[in-house]
Amino acid sequence: MPRIEPFERHLAEYEQWFENNRWAYFSELEAIKRLLPFKEKGVEIGVGSGLFAKPLGIKIGLEPSPKMAEMARKRGIKVVEGVAEKLPFEDETFNFALMVTTICFLDDVGKSLLETNRILKSEGHILIGFVDRESPIGQQYEKNKEKNVFYRLATFYSVPEVILFLQNAGFSDFAIRQTLFKPLDQINALEPVEEGYGKGSFIVIRAKKRKNIERRISSDLK
Repeated sequence: MPRIEPFERHLAEYEQWFENNRWAYFSELEAIKRLLPFKEKGVEIGVGSGLFAKPLGIKIGLEPSPKMAEMARKRGIKVVEGVAEKLPFEDETFNFALMVTTICFLDDVGKSLLETNRILKSEGHILIGFVDRESPIGQQYEKNKEKNVFYRLATFYSVPEVILFLQNAGFSDFAIRQTLFKPLDQINALEPVEEGYGKGSFIVIRAKKRKNIERRISSDLK
């Protein structure tokens, strides 16, 4: 079952978080932009209320929460309701797919990434933005997750774990960026974006769909 209950019940709080932490949000956007293939056709999987898709110029999104999908449509995003484990798109439809803080709410990460591979064109890219479980903010979220209406249902991952998920789903050629080097309550300006991981709490991984993987994926999903 998709973990949509907190987002259905607390949409206003979700939106307010980005207002209260606007510089962290802007920094996350900047990290994604460094790796995003702007002029290609893309989709955001787990588009939420469109707070990332709209400024990044992504026109199509997938979202399981009806209330979040409605808000994203108001921001001009064409939203298809559905789940990442069974994407309602044809094979090889997009040049890239973006997930931002979506991976921690997936019921089946492996199947979701195989599905993402399926809908990407040959040598298309996936971009995953997430809070590194091993980072300072990730450790804080993990410690206090039962008190947070959103993250109590989340499963946080480390960078090596996400890379392994991607490799198993047929992706390679990794590029990694990191940002958010301070505690959230100390971020009052745009944070730098650096290569690699291990210092920043918000990570963006871009990976390329490997050639000759489509046939195996089709059999895996049957």
